[in-house]
Amino acid sequence: MVELLSLCLSYHGVATLVAAVALSLASTTAWAEVPEEHRRWLPAIEAFEAQDKESPPPREGVLFIGSSSIVGWDVARWFPDLPAINRGFGGSQFADSVYFADRILLPYRPKTVVLYAGDNDIAAGKPPEQVHDDFVEFTNAVHETLPQARIVFVAIKPSLSRWNLVEKMRDANRRIHTTTEKDDRLVFLDIDRPMIGADGRPRPELFKDDGLHLNEQGYELWSTLLRPHLVE
Repeated sequence: MVELLSLCLSYHGVATLVAAVALSLASTTAWAEVPEEHRRWLPAIEAFEAQDKESPPPREGVLFIGSSSIVGWDVARWFPDLPAINRGFGGSQFADSVYFADRILLPYRPKTVVLYAGDNDIAAGKPPEQVHDDFVEFTNAVHETLPQARIVFVAIKPSLSRWNLVEKMRDANRRIHTTTEKDDRLVFLDIDRPMIGADGRPRPELFKDDGLHLNEQGYELWSTLLRPHLVE
């Protein structure tokens, strides 16, 4: 009996080890299949997916996606009456949202997508033309599966810390705005002018101490400007 029990325990240990190795290999394979420029976001994406399995989010709602300005947007607080989902991952660029759309956007089949991207793209040296083209790629990726979805693009914001890049950001905004005017499903939300003070520079009261990320007053402004576009 002792020998049988020992054999069973030994078998269980081997089975557990095999399962662990298989899981590790699968994870490594999945990691390797992701292009190197997007791999840094895998932990965030996998965390979203794990969260979805534990507590499935609403479908056909409003999905927020993009960089840190989305991450910091407490959508449950500012839009408590709407089925809103936040899928922002800080530091990301347009191409990252395009690449992971099939994992953290399309499964929810949102009626409206609120997108903020391009800020980090310009800061990384991408030209306005490329930012515009990436926006178009994003809209195509969404509309290929969800042809009726509305996409609200929150304009690249003017900020204190990146004021030296404002003209390139505004160039990208103008290009994107022109594209949105050609499609009723696209909305350009101008937050540039409302964020500029009487001195022609970004209003410091809207930012955290880093001069880049929004504080509560900044999000209050953005939420007020966005609200009319979320009413069906």
